[in-house]
Amino acid sequence: MKESSIRPLREVFREKRAAGQPVISFEFFPPKTPEGDASLLERTIPGLKAFRPDYCSVTYGAGGSTRDKSLMIVDRIQKEHGLTALAHLTCVNATREEIGEVLAEAQALGVKNILALRGDPPAGSDVFTKTEGGFEYSYELVEYLRDLGDFSIGVAGFPEGHIACKEGKHVDWDRLKHKIDCGADFVITQLFFDNADFYEFRDHLTKQLGVKVPLVPGILPVLSAGQAKRFTGLCGARIPEPMLQRLNELTDDDAGAAEFGVEHATAQCRDLLANGVVGIHFYCLNKLPSCAAVLRNLNLDGHTGD
Repeated sequence: MKESSIRPLREVFREKRAAGQPVISFEFFPPKTPEGDASLLERTIPGLKAFRPDYCSVTYGAGGSTRDKSLMIVDRIQKEHGLTALAHLTCVNATREEIGEVLAEAQALGVKNILALRGDPPAGSDVFTKTEGGFEYSYELVEYLRDLGDFSIGVAGFPEGHIACKEGKHVDWDRLKHKIDCGADFVITQLFFDNADFYEFRDHLTKQLGVKVPLVPGILPVLSAGQAKRFTGLCGARIPEPMLQRLNELTDDDAGAAEFGVEHATAQCRDLLANGVVGIHFYCLNKLPSCAAVLRNLNLDGHTGD
């Protein structure tokens, strides 16, 4: 790996925008077994490298439960595969000092990019509880990262509003603007299935709130009907009625649902790119075929990256 190949994402977005090219990225989660690690690092990521992604992101388990595994995968993505990685970091179950230790370790590994999140509560809990000596809101984590001065900082956005924001999506979007003002360089959205939701979100932020940073849509190519319903139930996203009807028809046909997922994600991405999005962030669930098929459908295979 060449050190210069690992870059702050603020630079990647700026250069790709100037070149009129989309930024393409993939998100992974830390597997639970050594066999899963091997599959991800020795098969899935090498397979995705053929599409020359601009970066890969690695999630941080609920309650910070995968801290060491997440950093290990980020490190191997960068050192073994020469890909820029985005490390997720949450406020859950960690003091300010403990978060500082994680960031010091990330710096030592050459990590340049952090996605700053409040995070999900630990398993068995439905309510986020601030750790004594820690951060209660993600904007505080953004401020902490900004003051360190060594990371390009991303935050999450929710085109349909955060499930925990009972005041409504416009209040949630106003809070996102505050996070951006605290030092975020870019926004990656939660999954959504109706592009109208993203356009309303984007227009509110850019036209009404004056946001200038990249707003990156997060896209999930559905793999099964059950998965789509489970994920949307957890995050509060909506499945449009025509899509739901088709998934219901494919309840017992995972192969057919995955084929439909590629078709729907391709149509979403084609429309988003035609309407000027800065890039696409794929929630690939550690699997290659569906994302690869979408990129081929969009004629983006081999297009991205430097």
